[in-house]
Formats: sequence, C-alpha cells, structure tokens
Amino acid sequence: MSGRAWGVLFVLCGAIFLEGIDVAMLNVALPSIREDLGLSTSTLQWVMSSYVLGYGGFMLFGGRAADLFGRRQMFVFWLTVFLLFSGLGGFATEGWMLLVARFVTGVAAAFMAPAGLSIITTSFEEGAQRNKALLVYSGTAAGGFSIGLVVGGLLTAVSWRWVFFAPVVLSAIILISALALIPKSEKPQRGDEPVDLGGALSVTAGILLLVFAVERAPHVSGLWTVGTVAASLLLFLVFVSIERKSRSPLVRLSLFRNGALVRSNLSALLFSGGFFGFQFIVVLYLQELRDWSTLQTSLAMIVIGIDAILSPTVTPKLVEKFGNGKVIFGGLLLASLAYALFLRLGADWTYLAMLPSLVILGMAFSLAYGPLTIAGTEGIAEEEQGVAGGLLYTSFQFGAALGLSAATGVLVAATDGNQAAAGLDAYRTALIVPLAFAAVAALISLFGVRKQAPAGGDAPAAGATEAAEPAAAVH
Repeated sequence: MSGRAWGVLFVLCGAIFLEGIDVAMLNVALPSIREDLGLSTSTLQWVMSSYVLGYGGFMLFGGRAADLFGRRQMFVFWLTVFLLFSGLGGFATEGWMLLVARFVTGVAAAFMAPAGLSIITTSFEEGAQRNKALLVYSGTAAGGFSIGLVVGGLLTAVSWRWVFFAPVVLSAIILISALALIPKSEKPQRGDEPVDLGGALSVTAGILLLVFAVERAPHVSGLWTVGTVAASLLLFLVFVSIERKSRSPLVRLSLFRNGALVRSNLSALLFSGGFFGFQFIVVLYLQELRDWSTLQTSLAMIVIGIDAILSPTVTPKLVEKFGNGKVIFGGLLLASLAYALFLRLGADWTYLAMLPSLVILGMAFSLAYGPLTIAGTEGIAEEEQGVAGGLLYTSFQFGAALGLSAATGVLVAATDGNQAAAGLDAYRTALIVPLAFAAVAALISLFGVRKQAPAGGDAPAAGATEAAEPAAAVH
C-alpha cells in the first residue's frame, strides 16, 4: 500500500483504538467513580449501560447515514462530538451528568464506527489489500481494549476524571490527522429520494428497547422483560412494513438474502456475547473470590491482547492460504476450547493455570474478529457498505449486552439471587454461558466453510445477491 493509504488506515485505526480504550478504562474506574460521586449500584450500572444503549441503538442508523450523507463528513463530525462529550464526562459532579455524557458518547461512536469501517471497505480494493487493512484495523481495536484495562488502572490511581480527559487528547490528534489525511468525499447524489425517517426512527427505537430489555433482564421481573421485548418486536415489524414500501429504504431487505452476511452477523453476535460474558465472570472471580486488585486483574487479562499482534501479521497469511470461512471456524473452535478449559476453575488457581485459556482466547480473537468483519462486508455494493458495517457493529454490541445479561442471570440464579455471595460452583455454572455461545457460533460458521471458494480469500462472499462495485484504491 502507498504512504497515503497507510495514513488513512492509521487515522481509522486510531479511532477504533479510541473506542476500545475508552470502554476498557471506564470499566476499571467504576468503583472510584461510585466512591467519589456517591452513586448507587443501579446508577453505576447505568454509567456503562447508557453508553451501550447509545452505541447499540443508533448503530444501524449511523451506518446508513454514512452512505447517505458522506462517510468522511459523518466520521469527522461525530468524532468531534465524541471528543466534546468525553471531556464533559470528566467534569461531572452528579450521576445524571455522567449518564448523559456517556449516552451521547455512545451515540457518537455509533455514527463514527461504521463510517470509519466503510471508508476502509470503499477505499481499499476488495481482496488481499482490503483484507490486510481490515485485519490491521481489527487488531488495533483489540489492542485498544487490552491496553485500556491497564492504562485505566494507572489513570484511576491519579484521578478517575483522567479516564475521560485522556480520550479527549487522543481524539484531538485523530481529528487533526483525519482532516489532513482522509480524502474529501462528495456528498452522495440521492436525487429526489427522501430520507427514510420512519424506518430510521422505528428501527432505532426497536433496537434501543431490545438492548434495554437485555441489559435490565437480570434485575427485573420476567414479565417486565417479556413486555419490553414484545414492544421491541412490534417496532421491528413496523420497520419491516415501512422498508417494503419505501422508495429509498434505510435497509434493503433483500440484503438479508446474502448468506455470508447473515452468518457473519449471527456469529459476531454470539462470539461477542461469549467473550464479554466470560470477561465479566473472570473479573468477578478474581476480584471478589480471590481478592485481586483492579490492577492485578487488568494485568492478568492483558494477555488476551496478543491478537493485536497476530491479527495484522499471522491472520492475513491464514486467510490467504485457507480462506476466510475456515479461519473464522477455527477461531470459534479455539474460543470454545478456551472457555471449556476454564470450566475446571479452582478456588486457588495460580495464574499459570489460567494462562492457557487466556492465550487461546487471544488467538481465537485474532482468527475470528477480523475475518468476521471481512465476511460481513465482502460482496456488498459500495453504496451499502455503511449499512453493512452498521449491521455488523450492531451485532457485536447487542451480543455484548446479551452475553453480559445471560452470564449475570445465570450467576444470580446459581446463588439464589445473592450475586455477592457467589461461590466456586456458581462461577463454574455461569461459565457454561460463554461456552454455549461460542459453540453455537462455530456451528453457524461451519455452513460458511462448506460454501466458501477455494483458498485465497478474494472470491466474493457466498450468497451475495449482487457483486460489489470495484472499490477505488487509495494512492
């Protein structure tokens, strides 16, 4: 790739690194935030949930907005919003101020992430060049999350407010670089086609309600959850009805005839759910049952970040040799193995006993995350790359919420409603959740292995309904 191409990729990797490090640092800082602001447990939970709601709820709309209003324009504008509201979170003196700041930051990320991904998928020629760019991109995302766990612990030792101020500095650097390096893109010509506002409102409201229901499921009655999910499904039916009649739909429903897109989104949802459920259980086990400090826990988990090294170096060679589908299947099998090995969890496990599972999980991430991104956007027409990216990120985000909720629910049920009193058996029971998620994801991905083209990774995704238009390479 040319120097200009690497420059564009550097900026976009910086943005996805920013998102990863932002979430990870906040995870570590939550206890200090509660102590300083005097927040209740429910309010503290919403510090994380408000970001998830904004991110997951607006992701699909954000992806389509990139297609409709210009990818560079959306990326730069929402990066600026991200910068401003991350800084405002650092000045919060009340819980509600923090919740508003996190929700808007999540909305900004929901528009920024698919815009950045679609810049890659439309700027790099489909095949080896785009695959390499996407694998570097996914490795950077994983690196941001892993590094954020440690950096968050160090910054929190000074003041939890630096967990919000540090992303402002990084955002400013990325913003200046984006203005200088990302080529200007003309606003897409839509003619007299109206914006599908009804579709945008109905699907966003539906996703918001569904994420909200999943997030709250472990803490409310089953009847409340069922009612909220039913309301969400009703909104999705309204969305489908609108899309069928719209001259310019937010999401072309025939897009879901693309078998590779459907498989990659389902696998991404389950893979993400398994990982976040596993991380949640392991952190509780180390801090509450083993009495490890926040920094000790962060350092223990950072080995999963090995995928930041493997994704851009080893994975491209494997994709080229074996094909995307086989690499994804192998990654999901490794994830299942990692979770299965952890089922032997002991009350006095040494770190060396945990290490094989954590290393294998890092390897699984390197084989699954980037290739799933490739599969979810390959063979999609250029004018729909934004919505394809939005669908994929929605799957990842909703999967995270679903995995956390399921793991929490099982852990609470295994301790008769008293999560704080969780014992070894309860943690082992809860660990079945990520194992089940990963195993089902592997089963789904197996269908892709049977349909993929011979090794090389450059063939269009199986099941694509129309060939992608040639992407203009960045020079």
